[in-house]
Parts: sequence; C-alpha cells; structure tokens
Amino acid sequence: MTGRRSVDPAPLHEHAAENLTYIRDAMERAGSFTAVPGWGGVAMGLTGLAAAIIAPGQPTPFAWLATWIAAAIIAASAGILAILIKARTVGFSLLSRPARQFALSFSPAVLAGALLTIALYSAGNISFLPGLWLLLYGTAVVAGGSYSVRVIPLMGILFLFLGAIALFSSPALGAVCLGAGFGVLHIIFGVIIARRYGG
Repeated sequence: MTGRRSVDPAPLHEHAAENLTYIRDAMERAGSFTAVPGWGGVAMGLTGLAAAIIAPGQPTPFAWLATWIAAAIIAASAGILAILIKARTVGFSLLSRPARQFALSFSPAVLAGALLTIALYSAGNISFLPGLWLLLYGTAVVAGGSYSVRVIPLMGILFLFLGAIALFSSPALGAVCLGAGFGVLHIIFGVIIARRYGG
C-alpha cells in the first residue's frame, strides 16, 4: 500500500455538461443580434418621411420639435414591436448576450441626443438639432451594429455622413438630410434586412 487516497474521476455526464455550457457561451459571444426588424425599419422610415413633410410647415419651433418627437416615439414603438415579433418568430432570446450588447451599445448615444435636445431647445437654438440627431443616431447604429448583421453599421455610417452635411449647411438642407436619413435610409435598409435576414 502506498498510503495514497485514490480520487474518483468526475462522472462523464458532468464533463459533458461543462463542455456544453462552454460551447453555448462561446457561440453566444460570437453570435450577433439577428432580431433587427426589416419591416419595422420600413415603418420607421415611413414615419420619418411623414415627419419630414409635416415639420417644416409648423408655425413655431416648439411645434416643429413636437412633430419630430412624436415621430420618434411612434417610430421607436414600431421598431420595438417589430423586434419582439421577429425575435419570437426566429426563436431569438432578447436576453441573450448579443441582444444585451446591442442594446447597451446603442442606448448611450440616443440618451445623449435626448439630453442635448432639451439643452439646445432650452437655450433657444434648435438649428443644430438635425445634424446632432443624425450624428448621434448614426453613432448609436454603428455601435450597436457591431453586434448585429453586417448592413447595420453601413447604415450608421450613412447617417453620420448626412449628419455632417446637416451640421454645416442651411436649415433647408438640414431638413432634407433629416428626411433622407430617418425616412429614406430606414426604408432602403429595412427592405434589404427583410429580404436577406428574414423579415
């Protein structure tokens, strides 16, 4: 006798369970947020186009801003509803790591845009809002898109481009950039996503 105590090897099913957990975690980390809604993007774009048509005719800066805020609320609601429907359809969990990473990357720039909107309106200067909105939304889309399907970051880059034009141009051209971004880009990329990535 050597006096050593023999150690029983761990049961095979414990090793298998650990391996499966590791593989699942690795796949989740490498995965992407695939519940980006194509048709929801189209609905958001139609809302943006409507706002781009209605807002310039408003009699006061407050009415102009209220039009765009109402459109943003409607578009966000349509987008969230479309995400929920698509996630359920494709069996994608909104609590998965890619979904959480998408949300955490997307949200800060949107929150910054909301706070800066309040600050600029309070200061009586809304002329920078079109460029600001486009730039910060583009930043949010690029950041969130790094955890999503490939076309999303490209859409964000185009929003940044329009934002740069709006920021250094006339109010009339800034209004056109708003419609082109929140309207046309959402519709075009919404159709692409719907056709290539399942709705």
